[in-house]
Amino acid sequence: MKKKINGYLLAGLIITGIILIAILVGAFWTPYSPTAMKYGRFQPPSFSHLFGTDNFGRDIFSRVLKGAGTTFSIALSTVAIGALAGTVIGAVTGYFGGLADDILMRMNDALTAFPSFLLALLVVSLVGPGNKYSVVIALGLVFIPSFARVMRTEYASLRNQNYVTGARLMGVGSIRLLSVHLLPNTIRVLLPAVTIGFNNAVLAEASMSFLGIGVTPPDASLGYMLSEAQGMIAAGPWYAIFTGSTIVLLVFGVGLIGEGLQARNREVD
Repeated sequence: MKKKINGYLLAGLIITGIILIAILVGAFWTPYSPTAMKYGRFQPPSFSHLFGTDNFGRDIFSRVLKGAGTTFSIALSTVAIGALAGTVIGAVTGYFGGLADDILMRMNDALTAFPSFLLALLVVSLVGPGNKYSVVIALGLVFIPSFARVMRTEYASLRNQNYVTGARLMGVGSIRLLSVHLLPNTIRVLLPAVTIGFNNAVLAEASMSFLGIGVTPPDASLGYMLSEAQGMIAAGPWYAIFTGSTIVLLVFGVGLIGEGLQARNREVD
């Protein structure tokens, strides 16, 4: 029987792959300097400047390449922190239960009850606004509770499986049991959660930078660039169009990957 093609997953991989290639190219080469102010103010899109220029005469295409790289790296780092810490917490609480589960999950509930955006603002104000590292730390901490809850549920559902009981009877240690025997079986749930977390991180970073409390110059960020574009919609609408479209395409592509992974999980179930 011919295997059905997962259209969501395929489309998401294509869109995200194209953006990733552009980001990788932008990390080593851009047509013009993203910070040079010498190409003429408000030049419309052309063969010389694919996305036009902004109010300072900077090439927007070059800035979008750099800004997309910054936004992507922040979102990826944020998800890595949230997924790693959340998996550890979820494994401990879901597998062992007891007092550790009560304490850690009550702390998790407290963080979840607090508005995530306000919590991120609090962390940024404490760490220091204006750089990508403070944004990564703030959003990483905010994302831990959601990953912890997902992974706790998965570990709790797996701990009484026959193969887990057999491994315990054979003397397999808890750390090896959690990391080698159980962790691979949680990937099917973790990966869709990662795609959702990544998209939320992209939007959160863009929102914070848009408000001026995230990434600020000289670093280029799609959120901060969108904030700049807001004041020049009439004179140079292409700045907002191309910057906003990049954010939408990135979120859309990763979202399709997540939907494709969930569809594949439903087929397996």
